[in-house]
Amino acid sequence: MAMSLESGAGCGGHHSRAMSLESALEAIRGSVSAVIGNDEISPMEALGRVLAEDIRAPNDVPGHTNSAMDGYAFRHEDCAPTGKAALRIAGDSFAGHPFSGALQAGECVRIMTGAVVPDAADTVVMQEDVVQREGMIELSHMPRKGANIRLAGEDIQAGQAVLSAGRVLRPADLGMIASMGIASLKVRRRVKVAFFSTGDELRPVGEPLLTGQIHDSNRYTLHGMLCQAGMDTCDMGIVKDDPDALRDAFKTASESADVVITSGGVSVGEADYVTDMLAEMGNVSFWQIAMKPGRPLVYGRLGSAVFFGLPGNPVSVMATFMQVVRPALGVISGARYEEPLRFDARTEHAIRKKPGRMEFQRGILRRDGKGGFSVKTTGHQGSGILKSMSEANCFIVLPQDSGTVEAGTWVTVEPFPCV
Repeated sequence: MAMSLESGAGCGGHHSRAMSLESALEAIRGSVSAVIGNDEISPMEALGRVLAEDIRAPNDVPGHTNSAMDGYAFRHEDCAPTGKAALRIAGDSFAGHPFSGALQAGECVRIMTGAVVPDAADTVVMQEDVVQREGMIELSHMPRKGANIRLAGEDIQAGQAVLSAGRVLRPADLGMIASMGIASLKVRRRVKVAFFSTGDELRPVGEPLLTGQIHDSNRYTLHGMLCQAGMDTCDMGIVKDDPDALRDAFKTASESADVVITSGGVSVGEADYVTDMLAEMGNVSFWQIAMKPGRPLVYGRLGSAVFFGLPGNPVSVMATFMQVVRPALGVISGARYEEPLRFDARTEHAIRKKPGRMEFQRGILRRDGKGGFSVKTTGHQGSGILKSMSEANCFIVLPQDSGTVEAGTWVTVEPFPCV
């Protein structure tokens, strides 16, 4: 599975040139494939799952012509051109309890929303537009023919292709599947992702810190992003900067997971063993991407598992996950690839940038009061300032060759995924 990639292939030394993000994404998409295996589940369990096969409607939805309003069903031809016709009420049609008689000329049926429209009727007048007295109604307003009626199959027709394989199922999809009476469906099995942090300076949450130590936050953000992406997670904790400990962790993770993700240990420091260990036990495809934050990023194989070695800085972890790892997980999940939603907004102030890397600055996107959007940064953009990700609701995406952006300039923004 090793790839020979320009500017970033291999694992030794510092590379002055780095692979563009677009090239990295293209290379990853071309080297991974969807997991094998399906689950058969109910619609109630299917939110966020990837559909494994096309769904065709077994029947019409709605299955019968029904009323869109509370009112009276009648034959449009029975009313005089003035719309002042008087009609005799022949009975009632309620949801689940249709009118059982046969509608005759000059008659109407009192009908509730969702109830079956009698065969002979072709129009429903709203109850606000009639006057009722002594078993009769008189129309004060003439609706057009066919008004307030929902035809059988108006939403979905029997045999229609409704949802296609690869779709990540949303709440409306679940309701639509249930509306067709489908009790079970096939979805791709969840991708199992093992993840851990590396570093002797890391301590678990809840433990006191000695000088030079920090709490491990990356596993918590990774866990949240993996859950948001619909993954089956396996948290392997903190692994020391020790070759034997890393070797054991890599072996355990690669034997049980489809994807292995680490944070930390992927730069060029003497104690950064992740890349060397990956080269020993698997292979490295590239490890420098021209993006900021997140330049050092290892991609490769660890046995049959896909491997991502993310930087140690908290913001870099999140940026590289969202821009590189999450799209790859979508492919591995069997989901259809979708470009991230991006659009333009005006900057509220100047944004500093040096040419050379594509930057993902943290931004606060809001309505500008003129029907458009404006955006400002969260302030200092250091890769260790996790608060900048907490405060932000989007990335400000600045191209690789661009420099400082002046206030009022149009820039590209990418909203964060909703929780």
